[in-house]
Formats: sequence, structure tokens, C-alpha cells
Amino acid sequence: MSKTVENWGGNLKFTPTQIYYPTSHEEVVEVVKKARENQQNVRIIGSGHSWTKLINTEDVLVSLDEYQGIVSLDKENNTAVVKAGTKLKLLGELLHEQGLAMENMGDINVQSIAGALSTGTHGTGVEFKTLANQMEEITLVNGKGETVVCSDTNNRDLFKAAQISLGALGIITQIKLRLVPTFKLKYVSVKSTLDETLQHIEKFKADNRNFEFYWFPFTKTVQLKFVNMTTEPVKNVGFAKKFNDVVLENGAFGVLSRISRTFPKVAPRISKISAAAVSEGTYINHSHLIFATQRLVRFNEMEYNVPQENFTTVIKEIEECINQHQFKVHFPIECRWVKADDILISPASDRDSAYIAVHMYKGMEYKPYFEAIEQIFKKYKGRPHYGKMNTLKHEDFAELYPHWDKFNEIREQQDPDGIFLNPYLQGIFKEKVGSRESGVGS
Repeated sequence: MSKTVENWGGNLKFTPTQIYYPTSHEEVVEVVKKARENQQNVRIIGSGHSWTKLINTEDVLVSLDEYQGIVSLDKENNTAVVKAGTKLKLLGELLHEQGLAMENMGDINVQSIAGALSTGTHGTGVEFKTLANQMEEITLVNGKGETVVCSDTNNRDLFKAAQISLGALGIITQIKLRLVPTFKLKYVSVKSTLDETLQHIEKFKADNRNFEFYWFPFTKTVQLKFVNMTTEPVKNVGFAKKFNDVVLENGAFGVLSRISRTFPKVAPRISKISAAAVSEGTYINHSHLIFATQRLVRFNEMEYNVPQENFTTVIKEIEECINQHQFKVHFPIECRWVKADDILISPASDRDSAYIAVHMYKGMEYKPYFEAIEQIFKKYKGRPHYGKMNTLKHEDFAELYPHWDKFNEIREQQDPDGIFLNPYLQGIFKEKVGSRESGVGS
């Protein structure tokens, strides 16, 4: 029976003809072969944390929610083969039990491992690349129903395409991850000003394993987050940190957000209230418990990657733009850093990058704000996070990514009939399609 699917942000709704929940690699092969025979489109959904129309389909939707867990461990070489549907939260727990951890993570852990890595999800830290670089080997079922295994030493071109592939090459079923022994992190939250932060930004990036900050529009207030490895004992966790994450950063902020949605004109004032209440503190725990924070307040998001050297200029232009247009925004702007990599269509391909994310509370008008900020990103050759809102078309991607055409050639080899292409992907890869769609959900 078909049912309507809605993403986390609430901007996407669609009704596939069939939804499959395979429990094995072999069942995935069967689903793909059957769809190919029936000339049906196939898309894959993880946790629905994307805002772009990557998952939309009127035909076959595949969820790997019933295909989670660790397949095998190699503690001598610090690697693990994991099922593609494994949620990051579960993966962190399972690896910790075995004395292993991912070297870096993003700030949300509800996504599936394959979904997060395939869309270019990242953490922060100038010495760390996008999370997909932690892949050592990928097993996928391509558009011909074939099982393909690739790595850096086996079918490397395919591997470099598959690491961030948007689900356009096939369905990833297993991933071998490069891991590290478990470690603890010390998280320090400090309140500062935007001017002070920009003045010391190079030092903050260089002196900390993981560094990021949030700037609150219509104020000069910034929340700095410094995260570094430590051997100190666990500190201020459990109730204290959960209270901070859930009540202070989500509960109270949720109330303020609902006020802003009802009375948009007070949004700038709400931003100032939130800035005044920025939490400061120190927490120490195992890495997988420090990286992730809960997100109970729902929102729409646009995030772009810009060359690291342009970061300060871009932030200043964003501040000027917001002040000039008086956008009704109260969400802080998140800033992170990522090291260059060599994945074909990684946003950080061939350049050290700064990521800047803007948000708008669910139900509030976001388009004028996002469109204005996107123009600034475009001015500095910004590349969007694939799972987050943007308006780019094929011509934009082809210009921004030197290896875009090479990726598309590999995609055509793996999926010659285009069964993994929905209208949005057909548009950005410039395939023939009845009507092209933008990357932003309605």
C-alpha cells in the first residue's frame, strides 16, 4: 500500500507507488532488477534529513531502516564493514562497545551512514575532510542489478564517484570505514563577539581540533565551540548537558521560534534575546556523545561551501545584507571548516573550505532571505550542501565542479537506463526529462 512520505523539514511530500524495506543485500538486488524490468524509477531514503528533492519518486522508494548493524570488524587495522542503513547514533554506540570510533562526525546523528556520506555531510576542523573520506570500500547495487565493489585500490574512478554520489550510481548496501581507537573530547562553549572572532579566526582554527561558531543576526554576539581531545575524566554530562541541549538550546528556543512565526516583526528582537542567553560551559565525554546535539526545533536550511580564504569577506557581506534588508530571521548562522579532498563531486573537492549555514524556522517565509544570501555565496563560487536548499541547475554544477562531467560518465556506465534518476537528478545531470524541477521543495 502506498503512503505519503514527508521529510524532517516538512518541505517535501510525495507518494511512491511502492516502499521496500530490504533486510539483506540480496533483497536490494531483487528490488533493483524488478524495478528495471518494470521501467520504474528507484530512489533511496535514509532519515529524511535532506531538503532537496533527492528522495522524491512516484515509483519505488527503498528504505534501509531494516538493514542496520556491523557486518565485521578488523581491530588490528581499525576498520569495520557496516550495513548502509545504520543510523549514526547506533553506529557510534556499537563502535564504542568495540573500542573504536569515527575520527570526526557532524552535529546530527540521526542520519543513516550511507545517506549522510552520499550527500557530502561534514563535521568541522581544518585537518578533517568530509565524512565520506572515512570510507575505505563501498559495495553497491548498480542500475543493471549488478553488485559492484570498489575502493581506492580497486576500480578507483568508480570509488571516487561513489563516495559522494547522491544515490545516482545505485544503492549502497555496505561500507568499510576507516576508524580510530575510542577517544574523549573536551567541549568548551564561550560567548564572544563577531569582530573578536574574525580577528582571531586563524588562531582558533589552528589551535583546536574542531572549531565552529554561531553568529546571531542583528547582534554582534557569537557562540564559540572549541572541541579537543583529552584524557580528563567525563564531566558535566547526563542531566546537565541534556538539559542544556534540550531545554536551553531547543526548548526555550522553540518557544521563541513559535513567537517569531506568529509575529515575524519581532524576529530581530528574538535573535537578540537568544544571543543574550548563549550558554557557556565545559563538557567532557566520549567522542560520539560530544559531536552530536539534539535538534528538536525544525527548520529549513541552506548551506554553502566557499573557499576558506573568502570566509571573512562572505560573513561581512551576509551581515550587511541582513541588516540592509531586515530579514525576519532569528536563527543563528553556523560556520564550520573542512579540508580539501579528491572526491569527484565533493563540495570540498580541490579546495580548503568554509561552510556557512543559514536557517529559517519551519513555517516562516524563507525564500527572500535564502535567495539574497545565495547570491553572495554564488559571487564567491559557493558550492551547496547537496541535501540542503539551493537553486542551482546543471550549468551551475558543471561550472563549479571540474569533475562533474566525469562523474556523469561514470553514472551513465553504472545506470545506463537512468532508473535512479528522478526529475531533480535528471535536471542537474542534464538528462532528457519532461519537466525540470528546481532543487528546492515547495
